[in-house]
Amino acid sequence: MSISKQNLGDPLLQMPAGALRREPSVGVVGAVQAVTVAPRVFAWRWAIISVFVLASTLNYLDRQLLAAVAPSLRGEFRLSNADYGAIVAAFSITYTLVAPVAGWLVDRVGLKLGTMASVACWSLVSLLTGGVGSYRALLGCRMALGVAEAAGIPASSKSTAVYLQPREFGLGMALQAVGATVGMMAAPLIVAVAAPAFGWRSAFVICGVASLLWLPLFWLVSRRLGGASATSGEAAPVALRDVIVDRRFWGIIAANVLVMATHSLWMNWTTIYFVERFHLTQTEANQYFAWIPPIFASLGGFFGGWLGLRQVDKGGDVVRARLRICTVVAPMMLVTALVPLAGSPILAAAAISASFFVCLTFLNNLHVIPMDVFGPQRAAFTAAALASSYALMQTGLSPAMGRVVDTAGFGLLCGSIAVLPLVAILLLRMAFKGA
Repeated sequence: MSISKQNLGDPLLQMPAGALRREPSVGVVGAVQAVTVAPRVFAWRWAIISVFVLASTLNYLDRQLLAAVAPSLRGEFRLSNADYGAIVAAFSITYTLVAPVAGWLVDRVGLKLGTMASVACWSLVSLLTGGVGSYRALLGCRMALGVAEAAGIPASSKSTAVYLQPREFGLGMALQAVGATVGMMAAPLIVAVAAPAFGWRSAFVICGVASLLWLPLFWLVSRRLGGASATSGEAAPVALRDVIVDRRFWGIIAANVLVMATHSLWMNWTTIYFVERFHLTQTEANQYFAWIPPIFASLGGFFGGWLGLRQVDKGGDVVRARLRICTVVAPMMLVTALVPLAGSPILAAAAISASFFVCLTFLNNLHVIPMDVFGPQRAAFTAAALASSYALMQTGLSPAMGRVVDTAGFGLLCGSIAVLPLVAILLLRMAFKGA
C-alpha cells in the first residue's frame, strides 16, 4: 500500500526526499537537534514504535505478575508483608545498579542489539521463575530479572526520541506507557485464569514464552527497515559529563523518585489492598478490580501527551510548558489519601484509578523533559537514570511500605505518599530556576 505525502498531512512527509528533518528541540539548554530522517524509516516509524510498545507490555507483565500472585506466594512460602516487600526490593537492587550501564550501552551499541539481548534474557528468567521452589530461589530470579530488564525502558524511550519529532515525544511516551499499562492490566487477568487451573507458576511460563515470540517479530520489522537509521546526520551528543553535572538532570531525578512512589504503590500493592481491606480472594481481587486502575493510568498518559502536544503547537518554551502541566497536576494527586476512606471495592477502584490517572499525566511530561533538554542521543542514558532512580526508591521504600501496612494499615501509607508530588514540584522549580 503506497503512502501519499499529500494525504498524511505531516509537514515532514511533505518535504522533498533527502530533506526530511526533525524539528529543532526548544529546550532550555538551547542545543538544537537537526536529524536527517530517511523517508523509508519515517514511513515505518509508527510500526517500529508499536513493536517497542509490545516489548513494554511484556516487560511490565513480567514485573507485575509478582504482585498478582503475591497472596499465593505469601501462603506457600509463609511470607509477611515485609518479606514480600523484600522480594520487590530484590528486583530493584540489581535494576538500580545495572540500568545506567544498560542505558549507556543502548546509546552506544544501538537499539536492535541492545533490545534483543534484553528481551531474550528476561524471557529465560521468566521461564526459570516458573520453576522456583523456595523463597531464596524466587529472590534470585527477581534479582536476575532486574539485570535482564534494565535495558527495556531505556530502549523504548530511545525509540521515541529517535523515530518521532519533538512535538510527538509526549504521545510516544504515552504509547510506551500504554504498553506498560496493558502489561499491568493483563497480569492479574492472566493469573486469575491460569493460577486456579495450573498454579501461580504457569503465569511466568506464559510470559516467558510470549517474550521469546516477540524476538522474531522485532527482527522482521527491523529487517523491513533495511538497516536504515533515523539517527543519521545527528549533531554531536551532549557530553555525558555535562549531563551528569547539570542540576536540572538531578532535579528531574529527584522529582521522579517522589512521584513514582505513587506508581510503586499501585503497581505492587493493589491486589493486596483489595484482599486485606475488603477480604476478597486473590482471584476476586484480580478478576474484578485490580485490572481497572491500569486502564486509567494509560488514559492519564495519553492525556499528558495530548496536553504536551497542544502546548508545543502553541509555540514558546516546550520545557516550561511541560513544567506548567506538572505544576497543575501535582495537587490533584492528593486524591491518593482518599483511597483508604472508600467504603466499597468499587469506590476504592475509582479512587485508585483517579490517583493513577493524574500520576501518569505528571510522569508523561516529566519523562519527556530530558529528551527536550539533552537530545535523542542521550535518551537511553537519561531514561535509564530515571528508571534506576525509581528502582533505588523501591529498594528502600518497598520494605518500608510493607512494615507500614503491617503496623498501621494503608491509611498512613496513602496519606504520606499523597503529599510527595507537591515536594517534587518544588524541587523541579528550584532546579530550573534561572535556566
